Amino acid sequence: MLVLSRQRDESIVIGDDIIITIVDIRGEKVRLGITAPAHVPVHRKEIYEAIKREAESGRRGGKPGEVESLAKKPKDQPADNQPPPKDESEETG
Repeated sequence: MLVLSRQRDESIVIGDDIIITIVDIRGEKVRLGITAPAHVPVHRKEIYEAIKREAESGRRGGKPGEVESLAKKPKDQPADNQPPPKDESEETG
């Protein structure tokens, strides 16, 4: 595992086309913005694991769609592979 230190508005580049930017740091929470090509799936780990479990249960004859609802997001929330919307309150000045 590579461990890097970054500050707000600094980025990490993976390969030629994946950029991870530190958007905000509040207490012990870090907000990341991820820019990746559309063909590269980007998910939170718990969603990724749920998708894998669903695919596995589908191969074993489980009920399709059991975990599908976990991967769906409310309309006002960005997709996992989209950068988060800019906080307009930060754009003053």
